[in-house]
Amino acid sequence: MIAKLSSHSLLAIGVAVLLAACSESAPPPQAPPEVEVITAQPQAVANIIELPGRLQAVRTAEVRARVDGIVERILYTEGTDVEAGQALFQIDPRELRAQRNAARAALARAEAMSANAAQDAKRYEGLVAGRAISQQEYDTAVARVRTAQADVAQARAQVEAAELSLSHTDVKASIAGRAGRAEVTEGALVSAGGATLMTRIEQVDPIYVNFAQASSDVLSIRKAIREGELEVPELKRVAVHLVLEDGGSYAPEGHLNFFDFRIDETTGSAALRAEFPNPDRVLLPGQFVRARIEAGVRPRSVLIPQRAVRVTREGAVVLVVGKDDVVESRTVQAGSMQNGSWVILGGLAAGERVIVDGLQKAQPGKTVRVAQRETPPSPQASAAAPTGTGGAAH
Repeated sequence: MIAKLSSHSLLAIGVAVLLAACSESAPPPQAPPEVEVITAQPQAVANIIELPGRLQAVRTAEVRARVDGIVERILYTEGTDVEAGQALFQIDPRELRAQRNAARAALARAEAMSANAAQDAKRYEGLVAGRAISQQEYDTAVARVRTAQADVAQARAQVEAAELSLSHTDVKASIAGRAGRAEVTEGALVSAGGATLMTRIEQVDPIYVNFAQASSDVLSIRKAIREGELEVPELKRVAVHLVLEDGGSYAPEGHLNFFDFRIDETTGSAALRAEFPNPDRVLLPGQFVRARIEAGVRPRSVLIPQRAVRVTREGAVVLVVGKDDVVESRTVQAGSMQNGSWVILGGLAAGERVIVDGLQKAQPGKTVRVAQRETPPSPQASAAAPTGTGGAAH
Protein backbone atom coordinates (compact mmCIF):
# COMPACT_ATOMS: atom_id res chain seq x y z
CA MET A 1 0.00 0.00 0.00
CA ILE A 2 2.86 2.36 0.81
CA ALA A 3 4.53 1.49 -2.51
CA LYS A 4 1.37 2.33 -4.40
CA LEU A 5 1.00 5.63 -2.65
CA SER A 6 4.58 6.47 -3.48
CA SER A 7 4.01 5.83 -7.22
CA HIS A 8 0.98 8.04 -7.38
CA SER A 9 2.71 10.73 -5.48
CA LEU A 10 5.69 10.66 -7.82
CA LEU A 11 3.40 10.84 -10.89
CA ALA A 12 1.52 13.81 -9.48
CA ILE A 13 4.72 15.59 -8.67
CA GLY A 14 6.06 14.99 -12.23
CA VAL A 15 2.93 16.34 -13.85
CA ALA A 16 3.01 19.41 -11.65
CA VAL A 17 6.64 20.07 -12.53
CA LEU A 18 5.96 19.63 -16.25
CA LEU A 19 3.04 22.03 -16.22
CA ALA A 20 5.08 24.58 -14.35
CA ALA A 21 7.89 24.31 -16.91
CA CYS A 22 5.49 24.72 -19.85
CA SER A 23 3.89 27.75 -18.30
CA GLU A 24 7.25 29.36 -17.78
CA SER A 25 8.47 28.70 -21.45
CA ALA A 26 5.25 29.82 -23.30
CA PRO A 27 6.23 32.60 -25.83
CA PRO A 28 4.69 36.02 -25.48
CA PRO A 29 2.04 37.04 -28.07
CA GLN A 30 3.60 38.25 -31.38
CA ALA A 31 3.26 41.87 -32.45
CA PRO A 32 1.24 42.58 -35.63
CA PRO A 33 3.42 42.71 -38.75
CA GLU A 34 4.40 46.14 -40.00
CA VAL A 35 3.20 47.27 -43.44
CA GLU A 36 3.48 50.41 -45.50
CA VAL A 37 0.40 51.88 -47.16
CA ILE A 38 -0.72 54.68 -49.42
CA THR A 39 -4.07 56.44 -49.18
CA ALA A 40 -6.31 56.18 -52.23
CA GLN A 41 -6.71 59.66 -53.69
CA PRO A 42 -8.88 59.95 -56.84
CA GLN A 43 -7.19 62.24 -59.35
CA ALA A 44 -7.18 63.12 -63.03
CA VAL A 45 -5.08 60.60 -64.97
CA ALA A 46 -4.36 60.60 -68.69
CA ASN A 47 -6.15 57.80 -70.53
CA ILE A 48 -3.38 56.08 -72.47
CA ILE A 49 -4.29 53.48 -75.09
CA GLU A 50 -1.60 51.12 -76.37
CA LEU A 51 -2.21 49.22 -79.60
CA PRO A 52 0.04 47.25 -81.96
CA GLY A 53 0.51 48.66 -85.45
CA ARG A 54 2.48 48.57 -88.69
CA LEU A 55 4.23 51.41 -90.44
CA GLN A 56 3.15 52.37 -93.95
CA ALA A 57 4.56 54.83 -96.45
CA VAL A 58 2.42 57.92 -96.96
CA ARG A 59 2.61 57.45 -100.73
CA THR A 60 3.78 54.49 -102.79
CA ALA A 61 4.26 54.57 -106.56
CA GLU A 62 4.91 51.49 -108.67
CA VAL A 63 7.08 52.34 -111.67
CA ARG A 64 5.90 50.14 -114.55
CA ALA A 65 6.75 49.89 -118.23
CA ARG A 66 4.39 51.84 -120.52
CA VAL A 67 5.97 50.75 -123.80
CA ASP A 68 7.49 47.55 -125.15
CA GLY A 69 11.24 47.43 -125.48
CA ILE A 70 14.65 46.43 -124.14
CA VAL A 71 16.05 48.11 -121.01
CA GLU A 72 19.29 49.82 -122.06
CA ARG A 73 20.36 51.44 -118.80
CA ILE A 74 19.45 51.81 -115.13
CA LEU A 75 19.90 55.49 -114.34
CA TYR A 76 19.50 55.63 -110.56
CA THR A 77 21.15 54.14 -107.49
CA GLU A 78 18.95 51.61 -105.75
CA GLY A 79 17.80 52.56 -102.25
CA THR A 80 18.38 56.31 -102.65
CA ASP A 81 16.09 59.31 -102.72
CA VAL A 82 14.87 60.45 -106.13
CA GLU A 83 13.01 63.55 -107.27
CA ALA A 84 9.72 63.63 -109.13
CA GLY A 85 10.45 63.53 -112.88
CA GLN A 86 13.93 62.05 -112.45
CA ALA A 87 14.86 59.47 -115.10
CA LEU A 88 15.21 55.98 -113.63
CA PHE A 89 15.48 53.68 -116.68
CA GLN A 90 16.27 54.04 -120.38
CA ILE A 91 14.40 51.77 -122.81
CA ASP A 92 15.75 51.36 -126.36
CA PRO A 93 13.98 54.18 -128.27
CA ARG A 94 14.93 53.31 -131.87
CA GLU A 95 11.78 51.43 -132.87
CA LEU A 96 9.50 54.04 -131.36
CA ARG A 97 11.53 56.83 -132.92
CA ALA A 98 10.97 55.22 -136.30
CA GLN A 99 7.24 55.00 -135.63
CA ARG A 100 7.20 58.68 -134.72
CA ASN A 101 9.00 59.59 -137.95
CA ALA A 102 6.50 57.55 -139.96
CA ALA A 103 3.65 59.35 -138.21
CA ARG A 104 5.21 62.71 -139.03
CA ALA A 105 5.52 61.71 -142.69
CA ALA A 106 1.86 60.67 -142.74
CA LEU A 107 0.95 64.03 -141.26
CA ALA A 108 2.92 65.88 -143.92
CA ARG A 109 1.17 63.90 -146.66
CA ALA A 110 -2.24 64.60 -145.14
CA GLU A 111 -1.45 68.31 -144.89
CA ALA A 112 -0.41 68.36 -148.56
CA MET A 113 -3.61 66.62 -149.60
CA SER A 114 -5.61 69.07 -147.53
CA ALA A 115 -3.88 72.06 -149.10
CA ASN A 116 -4.51 70.70 -152.63
CA ALA A 117 -8.17 70.03 -151.87
CA ALA A 118 -8.55 73.57 -150.52
CA GLN A 119 -7.08 75.04 -153.71
CA ASP A 120 -9.45 72.97 -155.88
CA ALA A 121 -12.41 74.12 -153.86
CA LYS A 122 -11.34 77.73 -154.19
CA ARG A 123 -11.06 77.43 -158.02
CA TYR A 124 -14.43 75.67 -158.23
CA GLU A 125 -16.02 78.46 -156.25
CA GLY A 126 -15.45 80.92 -159.14
CA LEU A 127 -16.41 78.40 -161.79
CA VAL A 128 -19.68 77.50 -160.20
CA ALA A 129 -20.57 81.18 -160.00
CA GLY A 130 -20.12 81.45 -163.81
CA ARG A 131 -21.97 78.17 -164.31
CA ALA A 132 -18.84 76.60 -165.82
CA ILE A 133 -19.27 73.60 -163.53
CA SER A 134 -22.25 72.16 -161.82
CA GLN A 135 -23.15 72.77 -158.21
CA GLN A 136 -22.66 69.07 -157.55
CA GLU A 137 -19.01 69.20 -158.63
CA TYR A 138 -18.42 72.17 -156.37
CA ASP A 139 -20.07 70.38 -153.40
CA THR A 140 -17.82 67.36 -154.04
CA ALA A 141 -14.73 69.57 -153.96
CA VAL A 142 -15.83 71.08 -150.63
CA ALA A 143 -16.39 67.59 -149.22
CA ARG A 144 -12.87 66.60 -150.27
CA VAL A 145 -11.52 69.59 -148.30
CA ARG A 146 -13.33 68.48 -145.18
CA THR A 147 -12.13 64.91 -145.58
CA ALA A 148 -8.56 66.07 -146.06
CA GLN A 149 -8.79 68.25 -142.94
CA ALA A 150 -10.04 65.26 -140.96
CA ASP A 151 -7.12 63.20 -142.27
CA VAL A 152 -4.76 65.94 -141.09
CA ALA A 153 -6.30 65.89 -137.60
CA GLN A 154 -6.00 62.11 -137.45
CA ALA A 155 -2.38 62.16 -138.63
CA ARG A 156 -1.56 64.87 -136.08
CA ALA A 157 -3.06 62.72 -133.30
CA GLN A 158 -0.96 59.77 -134.46
CA VAL A 159 2.15 61.94 -134.25
CA GLU A 160 1.25 62.99 -130.71
CA ALA A 161 0.69 59.35 -129.71
CA ALA A 162 4.02 58.32 -131.26
CA GLU A 163 5.84 61.14 -129.46
CA LEU A 164 4.17 60.20 -126.18
CA SER A 165 5.23 56.56 -126.58
CA LEU A 166 8.75 57.69 -127.42
CA SER A 167 8.86 59.82 -124.26
CA HIS A 168 7.98 56.74 -122.20
CA THR A 169 11.29 55.19 -123.14
CA ASP A 170 12.71 57.54 -120.51
CA VAL A 171 11.11 55.93 -117.46
CA LYS A 172 10.76 58.69 -114.83
CA ALA A 173 9.78 58.88 -111.19
CA SER A 174 6.17 59.98 -110.74
CA ILE A 175 6.73 61.10 -107.13
CA ALA A 176 9.67 62.08 -104.95
CA GLY A 177 10.78 59.52 -102.38
CA ARG A 178 13.02 56.54 -101.67
CA ALA A 179 13.45 54.31 -104.73
CA GLY A 180 13.72 50.59 -104.06
CA ARG A 181 15.72 47.96 -105.86
CA ALA A 182 15.37 47.57 -109.61
CA GLU A 183 13.02 44.73 -110.53
CA VAL A 184 14.52 44.44 -114.04
CA THR A 185 18.08 44.29 -115.32
CA GLU A 186 19.74 45.91 -118.31
CA GLY A 187 18.88 43.91 -121.42
CA ALA A 188 15.55 42.74 -120.04
CA LEU A 189 12.45 42.89 -122.25
CA VAL A 190 9.63 44.92 -120.70
CA SER A 191 6.05 45.03 -121.84
CA ALA A 192 3.37 47.69 -121.74
CA GLY A 193 0.63 45.09 -122.06
CA GLY A 194 1.98 43.18 -119.07
CA ALA A 195 2.74 46.40 -117.16
CA THR A 196 6.17 45.12 -116.17
CA LEU A 197 7.10 46.33 -112.66
CA MET A 198 10.46 48.09 -112.78
CA THR A 199 10.78 49.53 -109.23
CA ARG A 200 8.84 51.13 -106.39
CA ILE A 201 9.10 54.59 -104.83
CA GLU A 202 7.94 55.26 -101.27
CA GLN A 203 7.52 58.50 -99.39
CA VAL A 204 8.42 57.85 -95.75
CA ASP A 205 8.60 61.39 -94.35
CA PRO A 206 6.04 61.74 -92.90
CA ILE A 207 4.99 58.12 -92.34
CA TYR A 208 1.73 56.43 -91.34
CA VAL A 209 1.05 53.94 -88.53
CA ASN A 210 -1.96 51.69 -89.10
CA PHE A 211 -3.60 49.91 -86.16
CA ALA A 212 -7.02 48.70 -85.09
CA GLN A 213 -9.16 48.69 -81.98
CA ALA A 214 -11.70 46.05 -80.97
CA SER A 215 -15.34 47.08 -81.23
CA SER A 216 -15.89 46.08 -77.59
CA ASP A 217 -13.26 48.62 -76.52
CA VAL A 218 -14.93 51.29 -78.65
CA LEU A 219 -18.24 50.60 -76.91
CA SER A 220 -16.56 50.70 -73.48
CA ILE A 221 -14.99 54.07 -74.09
CA ARG A 222 -18.23 55.56 -75.38
CA LYS A 223 -19.99 54.29 -72.26
CA ALA A 224 -17.27 55.83 -70.07
CA ILE A 225 -17.74 59.17 -71.83
CA ARG A 226 -21.52 59.08 -71.34
CA GLU A 227 -21.17 58.25 -67.64
CA GLY A 228 -18.58 60.93 -67.03
CA GLU A 229 -15.77 58.47 -66.28
CA LEU A 230 -13.73 59.82 -69.18
CA GLU A 231 -13.33 63.41 -70.32
CA VAL A 232 -12.44 63.76 -73.98
CA PRO A 233 -11.86 67.39 -75.02
CA GLU A 234 -12.48 68.47 -78.57
CA LEU A 235 -8.94 68.33 -79.87
CA LYS A 236 -7.87 68.79 -83.46
CA ARG A 237 -4.73 66.71 -82.95
CA VAL A 238 -4.84 63.69 -80.62
CA ALA A 239 -1.25 63.02 -79.55
CA VAL A 240 0.31 59.61 -80.25
CA HIS A 241 3.69 58.20 -79.17
CA LEU A 242 5.53 55.16 -80.53
CA VAL A 243 7.41 52.30 -78.88
CA LEU A 244 9.80 50.54 -81.26
CA GLU A 245 10.49 46.82 -81.55
CA ASP A 246 13.53 47.05 -79.28
CA GLY A 247 11.48 48.66 -76.52
CA GLY A 248 12.85 52.14 -77.10
CA SER A 249 10.65 55.20 -77.54
CA TYR A 250 10.48 57.23 -80.73
CA ALA A 251 11.06 60.83 -79.73
CA PRO A 252 8.97 62.84 -82.26
CA GLU A 253 5.28 63.03 -81.39
CA GLY A 254 2.65 62.07 -83.94
CA HIS A 255 -1.07 62.66 -84.14
CA LEU A 256 -4.15 60.65 -85.00
CA ASN A 257 -5.39 61.61 -88.47
CA PHE A 258 -7.96 58.91 -89.29
CA PHE A 259 -10.58 56.94 -87.35
CA ASP A 260 -12.91 54.61 -89.22
CA PHE A 261 -16.42 54.63 -87.78
CA ARG A 262 -17.15 51.37 -89.57
CA ILE A 263 -16.41 48.05 -87.83
CA ASP A 264 -14.68 45.50 -90.04
CA GLU A 265 -16.89 42.41 -90.27
CA THR A 266 -13.91 40.06 -90.52
CA THR A 267 -11.80 41.33 -87.61
CA GLY A 268 -14.48 42.99 -85.48
CA SER A 269 -12.35 46.10 -85.09
CA ALA A 270 -12.21 49.73 -86.22
CA ALA A 271 -9.23 50.99 -88.21
CA LEU A 272 -7.13 53.92 -86.98
CA ARG A 273 -4.16 55.73 -88.45
CA ALA A 274 -1.57 58.13 -87.07
CA GLU A 275 0.97 60.30 -88.85
CA PHE A 276 4.55 60.81 -87.64
CA PRO A 277 7.44 62.96 -88.85
CA ASN A 278 10.34 60.79 -90.03
CA PRO A 279 13.16 63.12 -91.16
CA ASP A 280 15.98 60.71 -90.23
CA ARG A 281 14.30 57.64 -91.79
CA VAL A 282 14.30 55.82 -88.45
CA LEU A 283 10.84 54.43 -89.16
CA LEU A 284 10.58 52.03 -92.10
CA PRO A 285 7.47 50.75 -93.92
CA GLY A 286 6.36 47.35 -92.67
CA GLN A 287 8.01 47.78 -89.27
CA PHE A 288 6.10 46.62 -86.17
CA VAL A 289 5.51 49.24 -83.45
CA ARG A 290 3.22 49.93 -80.50
CA ALA A 291 1.21 53.13 -80.58
CA ARG A 292 0.23 54.96 -77.39
CA ILE A 293 -2.71 57.30 -77.83
CA GLU A 294 -3.52 60.05 -75.34
CA ALA A 295 -7.30 59.67 -75.50
CA GLY A 296 -8.67 62.07 -72.92
CA VAL A 297 -8.46 62.14 -69.11
CA ARG A 298 -10.07 59.96 -66.43
CA PRO A 299 -10.92 62.49 -63.68
CA ARG A 300 -11.51 60.04 -60.79
CA SER A 301 -8.83 57.38 -61.12
CA VAL A 302 -6.42 56.09 -58.48
CA LEU A 303 -2.75 55.31 -59.12
CA ILE A 304 -1.41 52.27 -57.25
CA PRO A 305 2.24 51.10 -57.53
CA GLN A 306 2.63 47.96 -59.60
CA ARG A 307 4.04 45.94 -56.69
CA ALA A 308 0.82 46.46 -54.69
CA VAL A 309 -1.47 44.87 -57.32
CA ARG A 310 -1.72 41.13 -57.82
CA VAL A 311 -3.32 40.03 -61.10
CA THR A 312 -5.30 36.79 -60.92
CA ARG A 313 -7.77 34.99 -63.16
CA GLU A 314 -10.59 36.72 -61.30
CA GLY A 315 -9.01 40.15 -61.83
CA ALA A 316 -6.71 42.58 -60.06
CA VAL A 317 -6.49 42.24 -56.27
CA VAL A 318 -5.06 44.60 -53.61
CA LEU A 319 -4.82 44.36 -49.82
CA VAL A 320 -6.58 47.14 -47.91
CA VAL A 321 -6.13 48.06 -44.25
CA GLY A 322 -9.65 48.48 -42.93
CA LYS A 323 -11.25 49.20 -39.59
CA ASP A 324 -9.12 48.41 -36.52
CA ASP A 325 -6.15 47.87 -38.86
CA VAL A 326 -7.56 44.54 -40.12
CA VAL A 327 -6.42 43.47 -43.61
CA GLU A 328 -9.04 42.99 -46.34
CA SER A 329 -8.59 41.50 -49.82
CA ARG A 330 -10.19 43.71 -52.45
CA THR A 331 -10.85 43.04 -56.15
CA VAL A 332 -10.43 46.23 -58.17
CA GLN A 333 -10.89 47.29 -61.79
CA ALA A 334 -7.45 47.92 -63.27
CA GLY A 335 -6.95 49.97 -66.42
CA SER A 336 -3.62 50.82 -68.00
CA MET A 337 -0.22 50.78 -66.33
CA GLN A 338 1.54 54.14 -66.43
CA ASN A 339 4.97 55.02 -65.16
CA GLY A 340 5.17 51.83 -63.07
CA SER A 341 1.70 52.26 -61.51
CA TRP A 342 -1.66 50.70 -62.27
CA VAL A 343 -4.57 53.01 -63.02
CA ILE A 344 -7.42 51.74 -60.82
CA LEU A 345 -10.77 52.61 -62.38
CA GLY A 346 -13.03 51.17 -59.68
CA GLY A 347 -13.15 49.16 -56.46
CA LEU A 348 -11.41 51.69 -54.18
CA ALA A 349 -12.98 54.57 -52.27
CA ALA A 350 -11.26 57.83 -51.43
CA GLY A 351 -9.26 57.57 -48.22
CA GLU A 352 -8.84 53.80 -48.19
CA ARG A 353 -5.38 52.53 -47.27
CA VAL A 354 -3.70 50.15 -49.73
CA ILE A 355 -0.72 48.06 -48.66
CA VAL A 356 2.33 48.63 -50.88
CA ASP A 357 5.11 47.07 -48.73
CA GLY A 358 4.97 44.12 -46.34
CA LEU A 359 2.52 42.19 -48.50
CA GLN A 360 4.21 38.87 -47.67
CA LYS A 361 3.47 39.33 -43.96
CA ALA A 362 -0.07 40.66 -44.34
CA GLN A 363 -2.94 38.15 -44.29
CA PRO A 364 -6.63 38.92 -44.91
CA GLY A 365 -8.52 39.00 -41.62
CA LYS A 366 -5.34 39.65 -39.57
CA THR A 367 -4.28 42.82 -37.79
CA VAL A 368 -1.27 44.81 -39.03
CA ARG A 369 0.66 47.82 -37.82
CA VAL A 370 0.77 50.71 -40.28
CA ALA A 371 4.18 52.30 -40.76
CA GLN A 372 5.00 55.62 -42.36
CA ARG A 373 2.84 56.10 -45.43
CA GLU A 374 4.20 56.32 -48.93
CA THR A 375 3.35 59.29 -51.15
CA PRO A 376 0.81 58.35 -53.85
CA PRO A 377 2.08 58.46 -57.47
CA SER A 378 1.74 61.78 -59.27
CA PRO A 379 -0.69 62.00 -62.18
CA GLN A 380 1.64 64.44 -63.95
CA ALA A 381 4.44 61.87 -63.93
CA SER A 382 2.15 59.15 -65.21
CA ALA A 383 0.87 61.32 -68.05
CA ALA A 384 4.38 62.30 -69.09
CA ALA A 385 5.82 58.80 -69.24
CA PRO A 386 3.21 56.11 -70.05
CA THR A 387 4.51 52.56 -69.88
CA GLY A 388 1.54 50.24 -70.13
CA THR A 389 -1.52 49.08 -72.02
CA GLY A 390 -5.26 49.33 -71.78
CA GLY A 391 -8.19 51.61 -72.55
CA ALA A 392 -10.05 52.32 -75.74
CA ALA A 393 -10.11 55.03 -78.36
CA HIS A 394 -12.92 57.50 -78.69
